[in-house]
Amino acid sequence: MQRVSFDLTAEYIELNQLLKLVGLCDSGGSGKVLVASGVVWIDGQQELRKTCKIRAGQNVSVGDVRITVVAA
Repeated sequence: MQRVSFDLTAEYIELNQLLKLVGLCDSGGSGKVLVASGVVWIDGQQELRKTCKIRAGQNVSVGDVRITVVAA
């Protein structure tokens, strides 16, 4: 499993933007398609809301990639 750490500099980041910034997709629109396909999990729960708010302390999984969001 590949682990990625993301430093959050604001209160939250939208899920589709997080996927774009860590390099799992090319654009926010591609991130929305990825989320809609049902392969994104947040803290062990499947997530289908494309722009849900991700905050520090949460873990996002896509396939074999795990993103840990930490406060900067």
